[in-house]
Amino acid sequence: MADAAVRPHRPATSRRTPAGGAPRAPHTPEEASEARIDVAAVTDLLLGTWGETRREAREMIKDPAFWQVAGMPMDQHRERVLTQLHLLVEAGGSRRAFPTEYGGLDNNGANIAGFQELVLADPSLQIKSGVQWGLFGSAVHQLGTKKHHDAWLPGIIDLSIPGAFAMTETGHGSDVAALGTTATYDPATEEFVIHTPFRGAWKDYLGNAALHGKAATVFAQLITGGVDYGVHCFFVPLRDDEGNFLPGVGGEDDGVKGGLNGIDNGRLHFDQVRVPRFNLLDRYGQVAADGTYTSEIASPGRRFFTMLGALVQGRVSLDGSATTATALALYISLTYAGQRRQFDSGAGTDEVTLLDYGKHQRRLIPLLAQNYAQFFAHDELLKKFDGVFSGRTDTSEEREDLETLAAALKPLSTWNALNTIQESREACGGSGFLAENRMVDLHHDLDVFVTFEGDNNVLLQLVGKRLLADYAAQFKGADTAALAKFAVGQTAGRVFHGAGLRQLGQAVADFGSTARSVELGLRVEQQHELLAGRVQQMVADVAGALRPASKLSRAEAAALFNRHQSELIEAGRAHAELLQWEAFSDGVARIDDEGTRRVLTWLRDLFGLHLIEKHLAWYLINGRLSAQRASAVSRYIDRLTSRLRPHVQDLVDAYGFAPEHVRAPIASGAEQRRQDEAREHYRRLRESGEAPVSEKSLKKK
Repeated sequence: MADAAVRPHRPATSRRTPAGGAPRAPHTPEEASEARIDVAAVTDLLLGTWGETRREAREMIKDPAFWQVAGMPMDQHRERVLTQLHLLVEAGGSRRAFPTEYGGLDNNGANIAGFQELVLADPSLQIKSGVQWGLFGSAVHQLGTKKHHDAWLPGIIDLSIPGAFAMTETGHGSDVAALGTTATYDPATEEFVIHTPFRGAWKDYLGNAALHGKAATVFAQLITGGVDYGVHCFFVPLRDDEGNFLPGVGGEDDGVKGGLNGIDNGRLHFDQVRVPRFNLLDRYGQVAADGTYTSEIASPGRRFFTMLGALVQGRVSLDGSATTATALALYISLTYAGQRRQFDSGAGTDEVTLLDYGKHQRRLIPLLAQNYAQFFAHDELLKKFDGVFSGRTDTSEEREDLETLAAALKPLSTWNALNTIQESREACGGSGFLAENRMVDLHHDLDVFVTFEGDNNVLLQLVGKRLLADYAAQFKGADTAALAKFAVGQTAGRVFHGAGLRQLGQAVADFGSTARSVELGLRVEQQHELLAGRVQQMVADVAGALRPASKLSRAEAAALFNRHQSELIEAGRAHAELLQWEAFSDGVARIDDEGTRRVLTWLRDLFGLHLIEKHLAWYLINGRLSAQRASAVSRYIDRLTSRLRPHVQDLVDAYGFAPEHVRAPIASGAEQRRQDEAREHYRRLRESGEAPVSEKSLKKK
């Protein structure tokens, strides 16, 4: 099949154009020859490997008891969400990730898949459940051993032990290695003394800390025998059964936040709080009764990252939930855009639907393509996660790949969520600003996604460092001749791209023909070449800039790295975008139905060209695109959005949302009924002969 970028087929024809509207996807036998997606099949694709679990979760949250109530006071919202957590327990939603011997299902992929659907009910419910079972419970499960599982997992699963995940401090968030809280071992009593020695060491922003938490998994510097062995995790009781802090434990309520006010976030501090040696979650580091420290992982750095890696599921789940929330915003805004009418064509026809305007298509349909890419990429991430956490593929290499993939995709999906929700809100005008249509609260609630479970820029820096390490590994053990040959190749490449030789070749081939530009440079192979080539060159450029660091002092090397930090982060972002594009392409390749494959190929092409257009300055500066072909990118995006317009409602219907999930009046058909009522009113008025004459018509006479 010819690639979409050079496909000879015309866009959807005008014969199914209703009055005042653009073409819609075919729904009659006569139109069957034209491309149309199989909505149910696409829903299966988007729901992914654990689609059945997603459907179960969606069925559960059709119950209004799980729904967010706009404008509810914070105290009431918090109690409502706590009640919802108990309903989740009753429905079995808390058991999926835990071992079967404790009543769990031992299904890590299903756990994340079901968890992320809760964002459709109330993001506060989703995140509070994530705190309880995905962070607090997972810390006990992943960092503890069987004795800890026996002691605490049953209570964590059934919510009789609600808990907080006490890692972040007021003074240290992403820099976990520098936490100020200490856990000093006392061999005389076989206890650890948990202490926050200064205000910045208070644990902060913790869900379940302000009101509901009875215990916390506290991350602190383990000190024994006068040696600091780095950050470890401890199970620390917080409150008695009446909700009062235990001796030595204190805290504050974080109060009203910018969103997620159904979660009781708070601060905790500890004044020489003693816990038994048993309470050290000691899977990766043990302390004997006499205070001797042992670990199977000799390297302190590797031990630290192994412990943090065991908790990567937070980033995986945020990637998925941000993707689902973005889909909800797009469903609302695009459904509304297909029904809302504004301004006539100037020829006395009906007013035009918003989605028939080129600008409206341009602002929303590329975001739809982007969201589809996120769904495909997330399923790949989730499969990787399940393989590692189930033990099937649990190797150090697979864990490193999982951590890198999660660190790459979580920033893009959470940033895209905020951008898309905001654009969707604006595209719905005043209706989008009404709380009942959900976009405002959705934006508020997802705002913090870009900074918790790892600040997005810090995560992309981790990705960039991994790319540099992989780049350096290409030359490990290489002899001088091989390195010299590579250096010559790099120089030649720079001359080729930087001095305009490739630009000249493109300009000659493309001269005067946009169609020719598309054919030569925007097909699927060239999209991949442009996206992958950008990553490769960005990494090579940063690596070259940092090469002198090995010969500098530590301070000078740090300063050199700092000067190129932004470039490294951008390389990480480019890599994540490439991963999403490749996942989308792999998803398209799995489609059997010809019409579905054709439409989703157009959508994939739109995503690829959208990425290229976003970084067009880079491609021009680095000689990867000629001016002629660069201008063709934007024009072809316009062609693709127009081509996809008839399929938009089918594409958002394929998200599989029921009315109980959407709960936005402007996407319920109410707008269509209003428009139909207005059109019928004016039709009757015209036929009555009593319609007033416009002033403009009088002036023409």
